[in-house]
Amino acid sequence: MTRYTHILAAIDVTEEAEAVLMRAKQAADDHGAKLSVVTIVRPLTQAYTGIEVAGLAAAAMNFEGEARASVEKSLGELCTKFGVDDADRHVQFGVPATEIKQTAEQLGADLIVMGSHGKHGLGLLLGSTANAVLHGAKSDVLTIRV
Repeated sequence: MTRYTHILAAIDVTEEAEAVLMRAKQAADDHGAKLSVVTIVRPLTQAYTGIEVAGLAAAAMNFEGEARASVEKSLGELCTKFGVDDADRHVQFGVPATEIKQTAEQLGADLIVMGSHGKHGLGLLLGSTANAVLHGAKSDVLTIRV
């Protein structure tokens, strides 16, 4: 059996995050592994591609600052509930799959735990964050159906 030493829980700050974090915490406890948590916020300029936002740079920066503060607060409350230290909580801006894989590599995580909606049909063809992480991560990936 593989023994994991560092587990990265990749969550969003929705009601589904608690189920994913619970499973990641269980795995960390079972393996005696360190647990880190990451959540990704898409920058405003990525969320609205194709719309001219250059003139809105100051508003976008203000929005992203407020988004970071809100996400950090929610992430902090959730992580406190599961005993994850401040230093092991990460908020990144960018494309979720890319940022999750990069964070896992930077932290030396050997297991990524994340949620998946188990899409079928068109949703499966178009891909998902979990699928993109699965097909490019250098570590193992455990997806939790949410």
